[in-house]
Amino acid sequence: MPIDPPDDERPEPTPPSQQAPSAQAAKPHPPLERSKFGGTPRRHERPDEDDTPVSRSDLSKGPQELLEHRTSRTNWQVLLISSVVILAFSIWAILMPDDARTTMKATVDWIATTLGWYYVVTMTLVIGFVLWVALSKEGNVRLGPDHSRPQYQLTTWVAMLFAAGVGIDMLFYSVTGPVVQYLYPPAGEGSTAAAMQDAVVWTMFHYGIAGWSMYALLGMAMGYFAYRWGMPLSIRAALYPLLGKRVRGPLGDGINIIALVGTVFGVATSMGIGVVLLSVGFSVLFGLQHGLALQIALVIGAVVLTIAATTSGVDRGIRWISELNLWSAVAMMVYILFTGQTAFLLNALTENIGRFLLTFPARTLQTFAYEPGGAQWMGGWTLFFWAFWLAWGPFVGVFLARISRGRTLREFVIAAITAPVLCDFIIVSLFGNSALFQVLQGNMTFAELAVESPERGWYALLGMFPGAMFLIGLATLSGLLFYLTSANSGAMVMSNFSASIPDPSHDGPKWLRIFWAVLTAVLTVAMLLAGGVTTMEYATLIFALPVTIIAYLVMASFYKVLRMERAEREGQVLRRPTMAPIGGHVPERSWKQRLEQLRAFPSLRQVTQFLNRTVRPALDDVAAEFRNQGYDVVRDTMTNANGIEEPLLRVSMDTFRDFHYQVAIVEAPVPMFSGRMSRETDVYYRLEVFTQTGSGGYDLMGLTKQQVIDDVLERYEAHLAFLTFSSETATPSVLTPSILPKDQQSAVPKDAGDIHDLGDKKE
Repeated sequence: MPIDPPDDERPEPTPPSQQAPSAQAAKPHPPLERSKFGGTPRRHERPDEDDTPVSRSDLSKGPQELLEHRTSRTNWQVLLISSVVILAFSIWAILMPDDARTTMKATVDWIATTLGWYYVVTMTLVIGFVLWVALSKEGNVRLGPDHSRPQYQLTTWVAMLFAAGVGIDMLFYSVTGPVVQYLYPPAGEGSTAAAMQDAVVWTMFHYGIAGWSMYALLGMAMGYFAYRWGMPLSIRAALYPLLGKRVRGPLGDGINIIALVGTVFGVATSMGIGVVLLSVGFSVLFGLQHGLALQIALVIGAVVLTIAATTSGVDRGIRWISELNLWSAVAMMVYILFTGQTAFLLNALTENIGRFLLTFPARTLQTFAYEPGGAQWMGGWTLFFWAFWLAWGPFVGVFLARISRGRTLREFVIAAITAPVLCDFIIVSLFGNSALFQVLQGNMTFAELAVESPERGWYALLGMFPGAMFLIGLATLSGLLFYLTSANSGAMVMSNFSASIPDPSHDGPKWLRIFWAVLTAVLTVAMLLAGGVTTMEYATLIFALPVTIIAYLVMASFYKVLRMERAEREGQVLRRPTMAPIGGHVPERSWKQRLEQLRAFPSLRQVTQFLNRTVRPALDDVAAEFRNQGYDVVRDTMTNANGIEEPLLRVSMDTFRDFHYQVAIVEAPVPMFSGRMSRETDVYYRLEVFTQTGSGGYDLMGLTKQQVIDDVLERYEAHLAFLTFSSETATPSVLTPSILPKDQQSAVPKDAGDIHDLGDKKE
């Protein structure tokens, strides 16, 4: 399952230039004597500090409002409350296992009967939402600034998605699922041709698009705010547009607690299923006694290895294990395909995929309301898996976001719901159809074993292939690697959820990872004592229920932000043809300037000198002229990570969105194909223009003072065109007020040409 990318492949932290302005820059503007928008001059303020963001200008304050400290800190409220909940449940399950099992069964029966429709509708809406994001025009928005590009090649990225798509729980259900659906289908008679056609498809459905849509939803939301807006990689950051600065307080802590507790139960369930399965393999291979003692020993072993990896700095070795588990799974699938019933398996796989695609919409909304015992079947299968994916959503979402910086939302969603799902389909179909082939041959002893003891049924199937001991050993190794990777990755993600981490590329402290590894192990043992896999299914279904609230909040929050992106994009359409469609225009340069720029790779000292000698005076002149003409202007600075003050120009637009022009120093790699064949460094520095939507993607280095002034005015004209569009279209609660007074409906300045005389001033 997911594993953190290597340190040397982690995305660079969001530059300070993309983070929120300083407190000084955010101070109220002084009153104006007159306003370009007519009416009584008003400052761009909101009376209520807790108002939620309604513009991208508000969103730019997110990093400042979300983080009380600029260094990683443990969130003790989240840590203590989550730990108490999990520890209390564990103690209850250990001391009173029968009572725990009975109570959870009664709760699950109530949920399945009363709220089954709610789980179904929730997952359907999640699927529809992520598909809408991918297919809409906002699908071109990147997980990062507009100029960012993916850090991984397409093949590497897809391979990492494949690695995240396989878990040991899938091996567990890949045999028992199809056999149960064939013998005891949710509707109709069992052991029939119709039941056979749907047996594998039901398991494919449970491991298909629904789960990965949930992962994609949380992954793209967290990645968007982390890499495009410089916020922490967390659930609470994804809810900032909806809840504002309140996500930093008790409300945000409550959301993190829900996500964290759900994740812990999801990981514990996967670990519990894993040890139940692996204990049979160890018993077959090494003659150990299969039972609870061996299962607890495997849990302890996973904790020891996680602690060793955390304290000894061998995380890279764990990452190699995560790659090895993918290749071992591929080897296992190839072995089963070519030593088993090859033609039958390939024919069945093709038919299974076709039937899945044909029946997917109907299955998505299927609740079996008219079938006797339909609620019980839903609770044991569909609802359990939906709860499983809800619980794992924050966990896998963090991993997907980590490896997808620079990808567009469309790339992210389409890849997430296709590549890993195809991997799941292959595994489920090969195992499931191999099991069904044995049942069709009349091997009912195997069928009963697969139903009553899924872990024994899985190994019984492996024992029917040529070279059975080799295949059992390979399968046990593969399952063990999946198990260890999930344990280590789960501890890492839990430590992140219980800490405040400003940099999305960093993790929680090591001691916190160890703490969660131990506590998850305690919970796993507790559920094993309380009834094994069945109790784990009950707990997952119960504790995932609050996570559905997070899913709805994230969808509402992300929808609000995408409306802002749409308004920004459609405003840019009104710009003149000489401007670039994304990121604004590129300043005109002479041919000598263009040629010089092709081989110029300035140092930090050189760009700082140019910033002070050319850019800063140009912005000072522009700000002075704006003030002379009655505009409300702020000329401020922001200090970057190197301690250099970067200039910022902001023009107040009364009740509309402010004009924002910032010049920031950005580090970039020197291209290997450049004209400068020998170089002293691998990086150079650029002076990029940032608005509230990120970098314009061009460099001011080498321009004259007059060219910089012209660039500011071009940007300002583009901003006026955007405001014109915003005031003429229905964009309530996004960038403009929902209802404007009549005297302001045409108030966006059409006489902005009176500032064009700046363009005629000489240096």
